[in-house]
Amino acid sequence: MNAPSEMDPTEVKRVKLQVLVREHRDLDEAIHALQERGTADSFTIRRLKKQKLALKDRIAALEDELTPDIIA
Repeated sequence: MNAPSEMDPTEVKRVKLQVLVREHRDLDEAIHALQERGTADSFTIRRLKKQKLALKDRIAALEDELTPDIIA
């Protein structure tokens, strides 16, 4: 039972990626729910969409770090 006490840096990035993807999906669902109900003003929707876009950028950056470079 000599399990390592720390995760590999690559595994940490994969876990962060999963969390960000989940947050992105949750924001998307929240935006759709607010739009369907018509309960949110345009400022709130715009703010949530900006947050979603920022998450998408962070997801793309992490995916780039995790994907090995292939020299053609």
